[in-house]
Amino acid sequence: MKMLSFTLGDEIPCPDPFTQFDSWYRHRLSLNLPVPESMSLGTMSETGVSIRTVLLKGYDNNGFVFFTNYLSRKGKQLEINNSAALLFFWPETLQQVRIEGSVIKVTEEESDKYFMSRPLESRIGAWASEQSSKIPGMKYLEERFEKYKSDFKNKTVDRPAHWGGYRLLPVWFEFWKEGKHRLHHRVSYTLDNNTWLMEQLAP
Repeated sequence: MKMLSFTLGDEIPCPDPFTQFDSWYRHRLSLNLPVPESMSLGTMSETGVSIRTVLLKGYDNNGFVFFTNYLSRKGKQLEINNSAALLFFWPETLQQVRIEGSVIKVTEEESDKYFMSRPLESRIGAWASEQSSKIPGMKYLEERFEKYKSDFKNKTVDRPAHWGGYRLLPVWFEFWKEGKHRLHHRVSYTLDNNTWLMEQLAP
């Protein structure tokens, strides 16, 4: 397979999708945009697809990491069906990355380490918010926050057991970059027997 036959705008894509993602993502971070780590996460329920925005908190060749309440709607959906998809849309650079794969929980040590790096108020908030559950109003949530703030006064706010990280293990990537005349550049990577197969796709 000749690499020169593949293009992403002015680029010749790397044969490794993680390296390609890292190149694009580092460039995005260099632009000092607000919330550069935002990404859309798609999960499956028994009745259909759900999607929401979460924050990318780490990535390497082992996958892409985000954190949440395990008892949230997405957590419950992932418990039933661990297939998921990520979408990074970057209008400032006219780029998009799609990633599909399966999701596993990160180790408790990884979750503990990240949780303790969060601001104190955010850690208390993880205890106070029963994510995705119905509440009578914001006053109820604020009162729970104040209760836990009082309970943890002069104590270490450790990670609750229902909160932690997930890692998406990719089996498919697609890199998209806007082209002239709606002739956009699309290159996909599919994992096949531990080898990434590249294909150029029509827009």
